[in-house]
Amino acid sequence: MQSSGVVLHTDKYQINMMYAHWINGTHNRKAVFEAFFRKLPFGNGYAVYAGLERIVAYIQNLRFEESDLVYLSEQEENYDPAFLEELRQFRFTGSLYSVKEGTLVFPNEPLIRVEGRMLEAQLVETALLNYMNYQTLIATKASRIKQIAGNDVLMEFGTRRAQEADAALWGTRAAYLAGFDATSNMLAGKMFGIPTKGTHAHSWVQSHDSEELAFERFAEALPGQVTLLVDTYDTLKSGVPHAIELGKKLQQQGKKLAAVRLDSGDLAYLSIKTREMLDKAGLEDVQIVASNDLDEHTILNLKVQGARIDSWGVGTQLITAADQPTLGGVYKLVAREGEDGSYLPTIKISGNPEKVTTPGIKEMYRLIDPATGKAVADYLCYPEEQQVLKNEPIELINPSHPYLNKKVTNYRAEPLLTPVFVEGELVYELPTLEEIRAYHREQLGLFWPEYLRMLNPEHYRLHISELMWTTKTQLMKAYLYK
Repeated sequence: MQSSGVVLHTDKYQINMMYAHWINGTHNRKAVFEAFFRKLPFGNGYAVYAGLERIVAYIQNLRFEESDLVYLSEQEENYDPAFLEELRQFRFTGSLYSVKEGTLVFPNEPLIRVEGRMLEAQLVETALLNYMNYQTLIATKASRIKQIAGNDVLMEFGTRRAQEADAALWGTRAAYLAGFDATSNMLAGKMFGIPTKGTHAHSWVQSHDSEELAFERFAEALPGQVTLLVDTYDTLKSGVPHAIELGKKLQQQGKKLAAVRLDSGDLAYLSIKTREMLDKAGLEDVQIVASNDLDEHTILNLKVQGARIDSWGVGTQLITAADQPTLGGVYKLVAREGEDGSYLPTIKISGNPEKVTTPGIKEMYRLIDPATGKAVADYLCYPEEQQVLKNEPIELINPSHPYLNKKVTNYRAEPLLTPVFVEGELVYELPTLEEIRAYHREQLGLFWPEYLRMLNPEHYRLHISELMWTTKTQLMKAYLYK
């Protein structure tokens, strides 16, 4: 049975909290929430933010339809009909700020800030985290793979192993914005304008009386896109020799064999031998494509072994983020409306120090060294703090190690949070996917290689203002010693 809309893509406790606020008359009180993650995935030095396009579509379509209200009326909580009538009139009237897709981001940074009535700010939590967490995870994984593959062609092959259709589609988009070049998923290609690539399966070869005949008929059907899978029977004794034979025939006809694909066995050894055989036959321009459970670790090892592979088809390990299947992003209240209408900073205190939140509505800046063009630090401060806007000297407080502070005097500050919705109206023009890809490449250029490397990356630090640190410590003391 198909869902009637997106509004019930939420957890029940959101609805229950909305109801409790309504019962107590606090549902129209303003609140500010932030979405962030606490720990980088994959042991990486950075993450790549993704998911904003789907979040925008979600906010734009946030309506309780009649079938949704009927369903809610049947719940064991027995919600007051007047509450359901309130939901019938529901529209998102708040403001949402976000970093841009493709931005390199780090732990405890507010990637999304939601300001609005408690009723709406509470409702959107689950969906925002769902979209942000998954797409940011896949974009980060894809960027790691791109760092290792360099200029090699990267193709996303993960649809059949993805956790359902939405994961396949939006995971493909996340991979493409972070550096992949193409996908095998035709619907993703159509929806997002991503180039599509595909060869043939082992079944094509098996469905013919011989491997030679299978190759010939495939070339006849697709003369401009001849890539042959050569490992159905024996890669070096059968598949590659038959591909070479066909490649020479195509040359005589003024056509060409584009590539051969290796999908099993010792990819380093087989690619080296395949390259030797192709070159000896005068087919130096025929490329070698590899697939078979590849990821950044496998690709790195294959390159170290001297593999002669030009293009990589990456599937399961990418689309499922197999070595870390969740980002762990959270959505926390950082300010609420007081009796006088002003915002009061809020804090969550935990027995785990890393889970203590930083209170208050924040602005976030990336500080750039004008001399090198490289990022120095990311910096959080309150909107009323104007030093960073005036390029005045600022003290950077490391919230994890407050004794490791530093002062910066020469910097260029780039704001990272962009208004997307203001008072319910979309004010942000969504960039094209190609523009996001280009922006992501620019982002990578802001950071020294030490922060980008896959193995033992240097830690890029998030810092906060002195006022923010003082506010945080005062609130901690106020609640801890009540």
